[in-house]
Amino acid sequence: MKQLIIVVVLAMTSVGMWATTNANINRANQAYKQELYNEALTLYLQEAKQLGVSSALYTNIGDTYYRLKDNAHAILYYERALLLDPANGDARFNLEFVRSKMQLPDDAGDSWFSNWLDGAVSRLSSNQWAIIAIVSFLLFLVAVSTYLFVSNVSLRKLGFFGGAALLLIAILANVAAFYVYDKTSSHNAAIVMPQSVTLSKAPRVPKDHNDEAFTLQQGTKVHIIDRMVTTTSTDSTTVAQNTANEWLQVQTAGGHSAWLHASDVEII
Repeated sequence: MKQLIIVVVLAMTSVGMWATTNANINRANQAYKQELYNEALTLYLQEAKQLGVSSALYTNIGDTYYRLKDNAHAILYYERALLLDPANGDARFNLEFVRSKMQLPDDAGDSWFSNWLDGAVSRLSSNQWAIIAIVSFLLFLVAVSTYLFVSNVSLRKLGFFGGAALLLIAILANVAAFYVYDKTSSHNAAIVMPQSVTLSKAPRVPKDHNDEAFTLQQGTKVHIIDRMVTTTSTDSTTVAQNTANEWLQVQTAGGHSAWLHASDVEII
């Protein structure tokens, strides 16, 4: 009896949380439709903080930031939406639209082929690729059995060539699953937030033009390859204050790397 009461209480709590969540989202959506974008953004962010995130919620936040003319945060949240669900077509379309509007370069690689390949592979989650790999391998076993145990020549040929194709699909799907998993779980990508950032050749503020590496514009996606914390001391007559600064070595899609301050980017 006591267990039944606990189950009922948990069920009622879950229903209550769902109802509250649904009401908050409805209020935020209504504010968005009425072009009350600051109110909508506050409600969406509260929802994400209190009850967790989802790809759809991140897309809504990105849309709201775009309406508030904050393109950098819009890109950030579209990227976060795609991390949770690579098949989110709305987030992908809106991300490409905002990036095009800001005239940002492609961030997937140096060539059109690598850009296309990354986009194609990233449209499915690692779990979806894993399912494709498993199903392909099971069908491969069926094809092998057909080749070995069926006497019909046509079916044996179908089993042989079909099995070879299915094995290749299973291998490629496994590779794609590992690639997407690493891409979505490493959290080593970030978005440049200020209007422009001048990167340095070393983890310090550039003192002259010789220390400057290159400049990145707002909304650019970079990959973090190293971190360093530098400490500077300020001495007075009685105290010494230590201020720790985190620096990130980042790499652009074109393969160029340099250092910037951690406060200049937001981690996806």
